[in-house]
Amino acid sequence: MKKIKSKELSELSREDLIKRLNDLRTELSKLRSAAARGTLKKELGEIKSVRRNIARVLTVMNQTNKREQKKE
Repeated sequence: MKKIKSKELSELSREDLIKRLNDLRTELSKLRSAAARGTLKKELGEIKSVRRNIARVLTVMNQTNKREQKKE
C-alpha cells in the first residue's frame, strides 16, 4: 500500500474519510490474520504502512473536528 498524503485526505469529505478508515481497518485485519497463519511473508512491511495510514486519517478527522468546533 502506498502512503496516503495528508493533503489528499484534508480535501475529502467526512463521509469519505469514514469510508477510507473502514477500508483500511478491514485491510489491516486481513493482513494480521494472514500474518498469524504464516502466509504473509513479503508484505510484512505492509502492516506498518496500513497502520500509519489509519493514523493519518484519524489525525485529519480530529483536525477538521477541532476547526469546526472553533467556528461555532
